[in-house]
Amino acid sequence: MALGLAAKKAIVKEINEVASNALSVAVAEYRGMEVADMTQLRRQAREQGVYLKVIRNTLAKRAFADTKFGDMDAALVGPLVYGFSLDAPGSAARLFKDFAKQNKHLKVTALSIGNGLMGADKLEAVASLPTRDEALAKLLATFKAPVSKFVRTINEVPTKFVRVLSAIKDAK
Repeated sequence: MALGLAAKKAIVKEINEVASNALSVAVAEYRGMEVADMTQLRRQAREQGVYLKVIRNTLAKRAFADTKFGDMDAALVGPLVYGFSLDAPGSAARLFKDFAKQNKHLKVTALSIGNGLMGADKLEAVASLPTRDEALAKLLATFKAPVSKFVRTINEVPTKFVRVLSAIKDAK
């Protein structure tokens, strides 16, 4: 069913708002997917905090025009599903990568983290980006490592002294 001008403007406004708040976007071609597979993809997207939408490419180009994803025009060809990462930059790419293992019809065509268009060959790199909690845990471990090593080193001096005294006592 054809969309009216008001409906198209509403879709463009909605996608523009989502794209303005998104950390990254992943675009995949879904040609040949069955409805049950698309429903499963949408369910997984909701669980992982990914905004998933199938829209016309011309409307997506208009919605992306004044956002950080404005350079994606060249990649918007064919029947596409758009995944917007709202919480972690790699969540949409991770969702598409994991789902493509189960479904051969889903093919990632483009990615963007807001600093330029990336091809499907960068999917693995973007999907491996840590979530906020993982990044904070790695940062904390990095800060904690020198301190804990210093404490172990300081603790080693009296421990060695006690071992020497124990060895001298055993020797006599």
